Order: sequence, then C-alpha cells, then structure tokens
Amino acid sequence: MLMPKKVKYRKQQRGRMAGKAWRGSSLAFGDFGLKAMECGWITDRQIEAARVAMTRSIKRGGKVWIRLFPDKPITKKPAETRMGKGKGAPEQWVCVIRPGKILFEMEGVGRAVAEEALKLAAAKLPLPTKLVARDHVE
Repeated sequence: MLMPKKVKYRKQQRGRMAGKAWRGSSLAFGDFGLKAMECGWITDRQIEAARVAMTRSIKRGGKVWIRLFPDKPITKKPAETRMGKGKGAPEQWVCVIRPGKILFEMEGVGRAVAEEALKLAAAKLPLPTKLVARDHVE
C-alpha cells in the first residue's frame, strides 16, 4: 500500500473539501487519463485496487502513471470505546481529491483498450470520474 515514509505530525484534522483542483488538472505524462468530477477521499487500498485492475486489463502493455498519493492519516478509535481519552490511532492513509484532478494516466495502448482499463479502475473508486484524452490521439 502507498503511504509516506515519514510525516511531521502523526495525526491530522479532517479539513474542508471546498474548491476545484488547482494543480494536476491536465494530462502531463500519458495520452489518456481519469479525471475526478467530485471531491472526496481516496484510500491507499482503493488506489492499489484501481492500479491492479488497470494493469491487468492492459495485459502489462503500455505505461501507467498514478497521479495521486495518500499523505493524510485517518484515525479511528477502537470499537465499543467510551468517549474521551483522546484521538484514536492512525488507521489508514487517504488522498484528498478535488474536482478536476487527474487520478491516473496511461499511454502505449489504443483508445478502446485505454477506455476499458480506465472504466475498470473507475469502478474501484468512490467518486464519479470521466475519461480524458489528448487531442492528437486517434
């Protein structure tokens, strides 16, 4: 699973998810991409599941870029624990996604193959996405 090697602070507050993606909203590496349409959190497990689905679909051909990294710790208190006694222990890592952010990119495969692979990846993610492509690709 993806997670930071080291962080300055072990626990973070939840924060707000307002606004659009400012950076990372255009294709930078590949010819096809998957763009987020709403804001939300994507966990390290969901990123890995989407990556596996994509790479299996393109039969290890082409190249895939993951344009997001889970660097926000999410804490949980144990089940059936009374209120108080501080914040829970870090449980998983998430990536904060804003609308317009490119999540995955792909090149070296045809349009039909890329569409199918990105559709499979989108099914593993908790937010609506759309496929984007460069203009010069057939």
